[in-house]
Formats: sequence, structure tokens, C-alpha cells
Amino acid sequence: MAVNTSAEAPIPVGEVSRLIGGWIDRLGAVWVEGQITQLSRRPGAGVVFLTLRDPSHDISVGVTCYRQVFDAVADVVSEGARVVVHCKPEWYAPRGQLSLRATEIKPVGVGELLARLEQLKKSLAREGLFAAERKKPLPFLPQLIGLVCGRASAAERDVLENARHRWPAVRFEVRNVPVQGVHAVPQVVQAMKELDAADEVDVIIVARGGGSVEDLLPFSDEQLVRAVAACRTPVVSAIGHEPDNPLLDHVADLRASTPTDAAKKVVPDVGEEAERVRMLRDRARRCVRALLDREERGLAQALARPSIQDPHRMIDARAEEVTALLERARRTLRHQLDRADSELTHTHARVVALSPAATLKRGYAVLQRADGHAVRAPGEVEAGQALRARVSEGEFNVRVDT
Repeated sequence: MAVNTSAEAPIPVGEVSRLIGGWIDRLGAVWVEGQITQLSRRPGAGVVFLTLRDPSHDISVGVTCYRQVFDAVADVVSEGARVVVHCKPEWYAPRGQLSLRATEIKPVGVGELLARLEQLKKSLAREGLFAAERKKPLPFLPQLIGLVCGRASAAERDVLENARHRWPAVRFEVRNVPVQGVHAVPQVVQAMKELDAADEVDVIIVARGGGSVEDLLPFSDEQLVRAVAACRTPVVSAIGHEPDNPLLDHVADLRASTPTDAAKKVVPDVGEEAERVRMLRDRARRCVRALLDREERGLAQALARPSIQDPHRMIDARAEEVTALLERARRTLRHQLDRADSELTHTHARVVALSPAATLKRGYAVLQRADGHAVRAPGEVEAGQALRARVSEGEFNVRVDT
């Protein structure tokens, strides 16, 4: 419960320490896992002092235990070993210091570590951190490569020498960090974050030579795996340990078997690329030459066609056909006109022969009344009636006598 205090009513340091001790006492005994970073066994002393550190975080806590508790595992436990401790938190009020009082210590064996790693691997795989669709492609020619490795290590030398031998102009941004032990995980993660934040870094290589399963445990740490999965920059795992692959190999965008292999996979060989360019240039020339030859053959075949050699041939043939059709049309039209003229002449002769004018020329006359109607019968006129006689050469008036 919170303590009510104020600037006017503070509580003494001793009371604060006592309250903290009371809260810690209520925690009870717990099982704690960590890595031993410091071990103090003073001759004749009945108490052994340890420092237990979380490999994934920069957190450590002191542990004390009776000599007989530690002696039970003294042959298999040393600095750097992972252990599981059954202990109870204690608060040393005079110094305001927290420690753990261990009643049992169990070393974490290789088999148990591998079983835990397998469980973690399955858990991360279910989250999709190892999925192939998450893998980012590496650039063909990285301008700046980030390298995370141990200081003055063989892994650093292998990567730098092989990369510069393949492409002398390649540049590196190197981060030297511990690659084993309790400080490895936080410093490797920090180095990767710094390189990932740099826009000019095109790819990151995490390199380390071979080692035991315990030495390579930092590269299977969950915090490190998640940090790699969160990187925007492609990450290459170059941990030289074939039998047991750390989890970094599964989450990285590319796995290299060794640091040397990483240099070969990340940096192209200038000689090989020059040879590839030469081969592609030769291939392009052959393709262009073949294309030109094919087009020249096609052009020659086109020029050999009669329509190209004598382009007016078809026009002349069609002109002859048009001339023949024109002559035929003229003959047909002339024949039709001649026949029509003959028919017209005959018709005109018949019309002339049958016309009243021809009758009048033969001496006949047409009598017409005053209204212009022709007289066809004697009963149509009366005595004394004036009529008009029309003859071939004109007309004159007549009168009916009787």
C-alpha cells in the first residue's frame, strides 16, 4: 500500500528501507534463470557470492548461498555458465541492497538449452518471423555494408579481406561488439539498430566464427531475433557453426555458412561481373547480328518479288483490262444507239405517213365549225352555216349551200 507523505511530514530513510524489506519478504521463494558473471569463493568462508545476469538485458543481481549449496554443483558451474537458482529475495536494510538467497542451484545442460531453443523456435515460427515472404532481397552491389562482429576477430578479417578482394571499392561500417557472454545480446542489438538507422547502409552482416552451443546462445536470444525481424535493412547471418544453426539463421534475410561465405554472397566478384558483362555484350552482338541478317534476308526476298521488281506490271495489266472494257462499252453503246436511231427513223416514217398533214397533201380537206371542232357527218351542219376548210397549204371559209 502507498505511504502518505509530504514535504512537511516525510518518513526517515530507515522506515523506507524497512517498508521495502517488508514488501520484498512477501514475494516468497522463486526460481530464477541467469548467467553467472562473477563468482567469489573465499577460502574458509561459509558463504559464496555470485552475480547473476540476464543475458538479454543489462540487468544483474547479487546472489548469496551457503558453501554446501554451491559445492553440490561446483564441479560443473563456473563463470559464464547458465544456471537455475531457487532463491528468496532479501533486502539488506542497512545498505538498501537487494540480493537473492539461494537454497538450490541447478546448471542448465546443453540438452535443456537446446530443448528451450526448439520451443522458442516453434513459437517464433508461429508468429511468422521465419516466413519466406518476410525475407528482403539483397542489393546487387551494396555501397556501404554494416558489419557486426568481435573486435580483431577472424570473422571480421575474413569478411573484410574477401569482400575487398572481390570488389575493391566496397566500403564497410564496422561495429565491434562482444559475440559471447552476458554483454553480447544488448550490444549486438544496439549495433544493429545503429546500422539499420543509417540510410547509407545497404546490408548488415552479423558475423562470428565457430564455437560451442553455449558460446552461440546470444545469437538464439529472443530479443536479438526480434530486433533482426524489425530491421528495415537486409540482414545476413554469418555464424560459422554448421551442426546447430542459431535462430539468427532462420530470421535473417540470408544465411551464410561462414563469414567468408557471407562476403561472397553479399559482394559480387569484379572479375566475374566483368566476364559476365563481356559475355552479355557478345550475346547482344550475336543477337543484333542475327536480327540484321534475318531482316536483310527478308528484304532481299521482298525485293525479289515481281511486284517490287516491276511495280507497274499490275497497273499495266489493269490498264489493258480497262481499255478493253472501255472499247467493249463503246461498241455496245454504239450498237444500242444505231438500233435506237433505226427504230426512231421507222417510227418517224410511220408517224409521218399517218399524220393529218400527209392526208391533206393528198388533196383532202378538214371542215371545222366556228368552235374548232371537225365536221364528221352531214347532220352536224346546217344550210347557210359558215365553216372553215383547212387544206395542205392553208385554210379558207366556206358556207353550206343546202
